[in-house]
Amino acid sequence: MDTLHPAGPVTYERDFYGWAMAQARLLRAGRLDAADIENIADEIESMGRSEKRELVSRLTMLMVHLLKWQVQPSHRGKSWRLTVENQRDDLQDHLADNPSLKPLLGEVLLSAYRRARRKAAIETGLDPQVFPATCPWTYDQAVDADFWPDPSPG
Repeated sequence: MDTLHPAGPVTYERDFYGWAMAQARLLRAGRLDAADIENIADEIESMGRSEKRELVSRLTMLMVHLLKWQVQPSHRGKSWRLTVENQRDDLQDHLADNPSLKPLLGEVLLSAYRRARRKAAIETGLDPQVFPATCPWTYDQAVDADFWPDPSPG
C-alpha cells in the first residue's frame, strides 16, 4: 500500500522505516481507513515473537553459565558470577515488562536449555554428555539469586 511521506510515496516493501513512520502518523491522526492494517498487524505479531526470542536468549545465556559453574568449579570467577547475576536481573525486568510471557516459561526453558547445553559443551570443550540431557533446574531455581549449582559428581 502506498502512503504519503515527505519524500514521496513509500511502501512496506521498499522503505520499511518510512512506511512505519507514515503508519504511525496515520494511526495517531485516527485515519484507520488509510492505514496499512494488514502489515501493521503482521509487524505487531513480529514484535511479540521478538520479545519471546529475547526471553529465550537471556535464559540460554543464564543456563550456559550455570552449567559451566556446575561442571567447572575450578574456573569459577567474578565474570561468570556477574554474567549470571546480570542475566537474572535482565530476565526479571523482561518478564516485568512482558508478563504475558510467563505462561510460556516451561516451553521457553526447554528451548533455552537445549541451546545452552550445546553452547556450554562448545565453550568448555567438554563432551555434551557431561551435561544433563534435560534441564536440572526449574525456572524459579535458575533465577533465584541464592541458587548456585553444586559441582557435578565425578
